Amino acid sequence: MVRFLIIALLSLLGFLTIVAASFGRDGWWAIAALALLLLGLGIHDVIQTKHAILRNFPVLGRMRFLFESIRPEIQQYFIERNTDGRPFDRDTRSLIYARAKGADSHKAFGTERDVNEVGYEFLLHSTAPVPVSGEQHRVRIGGPDCTQPYDMSLMNVSSMSFGALSKNAVLAMNKGAAMGGFVQETGEGGLAPYHLEYGADLFWEIGSGYFGCRNADGNFDPVVFAQKAANEHVKGITIKLSQGAKPGLGGVLPAAKITPEIAATRGVPMGVDCISPASHSAFGTPRELMEFVAQLRELSGGKPIGYKFCVGSRTDVLAMCKAMIETGITPDFITIDGSEGGTGAAPLEYEDHVGTPLTEGLMLVHNALVGAGLRGRIRLGAAGKIATGSDVVKRLIQGADFTFSARAMMMATGCIQAQKCHTNRCPVGVATQDPRLMRALDVTDKGNRVYNYHKLTVQEAAQLMASMGVGAPGQLNLRMLRRRIDQFTTRSYAGLHNWLAPGELLENPQRGWAMDWEEADSGTFGEHVPLLWSNDREPAPAAVAGTVPPQRVEPKDSTHHIVAPVHPNAERPEGRPAPKATPKSG
Repeated sequence: MVRFLIIALLSLLGFLTIVAASFGRDGWWAIAALALLLLGLGIHDVIQTKHAILRNFPVLGRMRFLFESIRPEIQQYFIERNTDGRPFDRDTRSLIYARAKGADSHKAFGTERDVNEVGYEFLLHSTAPVPVSGEQHRVRIGGPDCTQPYDMSLMNVSSMSFGALSKNAVLAMNKGAAMGGFVQETGEGGLAPYHLEYGADLFWEIGSGYFGCRNADGNFDPVVFAQKAANEHVKGITIKLSQGAKPGLGGVLPAAKITPEIAATRGVPMGVDCISPASHSAFGTPRELMEFVAQLRELSGGKPIGYKFCVGSRTDVLAMCKAMIETGITPDFITIDGSEGGTGAAPLEYEDHVGTPLTEGLMLVHNALVGAGLRGRIRLGAAGKIATGSDVVKRLIQGADFTFSARAMMMATGCIQAQKCHTNRCPVGVATQDPRLMRALDVTDKGNRVYNYHKLTVQEAAQLMASMGVGAPGQLNLRMLRRRIDQFTTRSYAGLHNWLAPGELLENPQRGWAMDWEEADSGTFGEHVPLLWSNDREPAPAAVAGTVPPQRVEPKDSTHHIVAPVHPNAERPEGRPAPKATPKSG
């Protein structure tokens, strides 16, 4: 490698000498100036102490940083195949872009996927397909205690906050949702004016920070909530318990992305990171969660109230079911967010190794609600990497009544999967507050694209169902989706899992559910049954006093500043549970 670099350098110098000679004396002065510049750079590289590669290979070692900076582009545009890109492969991205433009999204010459690969899934078509329904199917959201039910589209804009998204991106999605008659979830960042601009139907998301409905202490403010929930465009309320990208962690909006508009929308100060705690202060048990659902339903005038979470412990899900049964309070809907969800930037450990994927989480909650005799009162939503018509149909088969999509909607708005959402340097203006970058996103054009993408994708889902011989989602069943489990065998989802009969958990829970059902307690979250064998561990360490927030270091900062040791007691503010609100006396 070193020999190659030396030969390349000598060749370059030879070429520059020829060029300089062709320009006469002035050319030689130019080459001399360049040589001095390289000499100075080389001396700097040798004496600096931050980068070992530059000390050993002055000047030439800088090629490493150049190649590192363009590696994502090289990977995406020149190396990855149509079906192996991550998080979304090239075929999926191309389909989204084509549908957003209203262009032909067909592909010739057959599938490029390995249909014999373990895990490959496919839908069963009918020998006698039926005509496609002339109208977009909608799902009624609203249980027995809801007085203002809402008819939901099969696919909607998932939770993305103003602040995480630029105002132009929020406006474009709002415009598309208004044109297509589908829901835009606000994200936990509050109800911004841009969510109301074009009159789209909204589901207002309330997170652990209670942004837009919080008091000075950061706790839930029922008066402010009731005022905003009365808005005619707010059709429902979603309580966010966790999200797929980082379940159990909370979130941070960096101070650099907080503008006066964002601060006003969220009710937070300027100049400091905006922290969403890891848990809620308004409730701490399944029973209290149901009471909070009832409180929001009353304050909102009877609008649909539900909650969103990434599934963790099955015991927690069953504890929620027990709380519903004991209190008689049920949410109108529950949205399951899969661990493959990713609009929120998160530590790699959380993105890759925490939380239940959507397929398993969705089927678990659906199965638990059926077994507890509650499924008929509650609608289920699915969120997490939903981008195509087949994605929608698969989730409907697995137990969902409707779906949400976030990253696909971002791509319809212009996202190129640059994965710079948390840096405030989104190159297409979708996930940034930089006015220079944001201005590139034309609201009229991108709003039309969001509308096109939704319409054509839902239309394709309806066509798929018609090809399967059904005219409505309610006619789908688990036998219509099959999965390859080894080289020679495929099985339907009806046979892959133990499905509970309605009310089975209440009468005689069997097949692996009995222990979790017995352990589940409406008075607490978590698993507490002792194991059957010894599991002695060291006692939990005592809390360390005097912790400090870590200094925020954005990507690439270490190439410009001396790296310093972190504080010995650095904390993770977004990982802290919220302090419980103290009830006021009197």
